[in-house]
Amino acid sequence: MMTTTPPSNLVIKQKTQLEDFTLQVDLTLPSSGFTVLFGPSGCGKTTLLRCIAGLHHAVDGQVTVNNIHWQHDEKALPTHQRELGYVFQEASLFDHLSVKDNLLFGAKRSRDTNNITLDQVTNLLGIEHLLARKPTHLSGGEKQRVAIGRALLSQPKLLLMDEPLSALDFKTKNEILPYLERLPHELSIPIVYVTHALTEVERLADHLIIMEKGTVIAEGDVHTLMLDLEGPLSHFNRAGALVDATVHHYDEQYALTQLTIDGGMLYMPGYIATVGSQRRIRIGASHVSLSLTPPTDSSIVNCLSATVIEIKPEGEAMCNVRLRLGHKSEILARITRRSKDHLALEEGTPVYAQIKGASLVKL
Repeated sequence: MMTTTPPSNLVIKQKTQLEDFTLQVDLTLPSSGFTVLFGPSGCGKTTLLRCIAGLHHAVDGQVTVNNIHWQHDEKALPTHQRELGYVFQEASLFDHLSVKDNLLFGAKRSRDTNNITLDQVTNLLGIEHLLARKPTHLSGGEKQRVAIGRALLSQPKLLLMDEPLSALDFKTKNEILPYLERLPHELSIPIVYVTHALTEVERLADHLIIMEKGTVIAEGDVHTLMLDLEGPLSHFNRAGALVDATVHHYDEQYALTQLTIDGGMLYMPGYIATVGSQRRIRIGASHVSLSLTPPTDSSIVNCLSATVIEIKPEGEAMCNVRLRLGHKSEILARITRRSKDHLALEEGTPVYAQIKGASLVKL
């Protein structure tokens, strides 16, 4: 298990017996950004979130937020005394109240009224035009944005989100994800987010906790865990790497965006963002091919110099290759064992990584 321990004052220790296994974790979480709890359904993610909220009581446990004990063994604050916001899978709005009154419902009960404002929340979530409506006249995505706003207006010191997109269709998920991405940048509130969707991990996670049957099997920076050839994510069909990119130029003639990354340039189809914008890009391992010499007369426009730093078998026919670009960026390639032997690849081999522009995903 690859583990890194970030500086934090969020300490979560819980041990509680569930029906099929024991939930047992000992975590020190970052005090900013998205911490994502990831794993299959029924592995204990939601129960852990409920323990943090005080909705499930583990006799053997600790929850410390901003150096305040929400729980210390059997002594525990009730949920209403914990300064947290909780967003459930369903929005659960009050149908008889307007959007504005739903938003202010939590704010009226907050002990801190000078922090996050109604205007700030409505602008952040893009719901200013909905304030007079009733929930029955909202789409699923709009309802969930209102639910998030209601949680934020309770002035939480910690925001908990339990699979808030699971009840939404693909199109609606993609509409709401940009609003979620803005939260850590606009508000200095740590967020613990539960999901079993790898796409949400790739899009949102800063710190990632992977769970299985009540235990943590991997924890750390999401970029690092995706590159860990001993870790679970490298065995997924969607194995890949996340790289941070800056928009450099937009080619109107060919409708391609040129991005600068550590190690070179990438071209992606379509207009991505304004020049200078920062974006997270996903490079799928199965879309990276390797060559010992610079390719010529190829339809693949992205070709980067790289160095092999690790090779691990993946099943009977394939292997995963970890590559370094530039000074510190790394990506994965998934190739056949035959190709690995044919190219005589080993640690330190210089190669050229070809990446299809059409396969790149802007997150």
